[in-house]
Amino acid sequence: MHIHFIIHEHFEAPGAYECWAKKHSHIITYSRVYQGEPLLQDIEDIDFLIVMGGPQDPATTTDQCTHFNARGEQAVISNAIDAGKVVLGICLGSQLIGEALGAHYEHSPEREIGKFPIVLTDAGLKHPLFDHFGKTLEVGHWHNDMPGLTNDAQIIAYSKGCPRQIVAYRDLVFGFQCHMELTKDVVALLIENDDLNEAAKYRFVEEPDVILNHDYGEMNQKLHDFLDKLESLYKSRH
Repeated sequence: MHIHFIIHEHFEAPGAYECWAKKHSHIITYSRVYQGEPLLQDIEDIDFLIVMGGPQDPATTTDQCTHFNARGEQAVISNAIDAGKVVLGICLGSQLIGEALGAHYEHSPEREIGKFPIVLTDAGLKHPLFDHFGKTLEVGHWHNDMPGLTNDAQIIAYSKGCPRQIVAYRDLVFGFQCHMELTKDVVALLIENDDLNEAAKYRFVEEPDVILNHDYGEMNQKLHDFLDKLESLYKSRH
């Protein structure tokens, strides 16, 4: 299996997604756009396209951020979807998937940073890739926005602060507004590169020391189980 990551900033690291790929000895390649690396051109060589988060949003222009090409990434996403690849988007990545499919991102009702529960919808509880999550699951969050919804998209999970935490766009295409990839190392990077001085103003923003002291092991394992199921589904179709 060949897993390709689009990474927008060094502090928006792939975390548990990368750990899963390494555990299975998959081929891993990267477009680290913050280092000037090019976007993927040959979709046929990959199996999974995983688009990570970032402080940008899909409306960010190249004038505002020279290393972020929203339209270029949407074209890569569209090509991967059309080619029947697995496409996963995390945070910004989930919003870019929605945009690529014609659904515009929106601001989330609440800013969420920390570890809070998501709640699975009926569709989520019945979905074979997510039925091991249970009704609720504590996961990581670090966002202000949320992905748009296409007419046939299914909301898999929501939270008190955001109605679109996990979205199923196609059988092999999913947007995760939440950050199930967070590890303590990734959290430390995010804290170092964000301003949480006004955390107390928000209902769903935790203090840095609280975020650092969370245990992220359970959600990482649930994510790995999801990825195992998704890999099996993908292989059954190829």
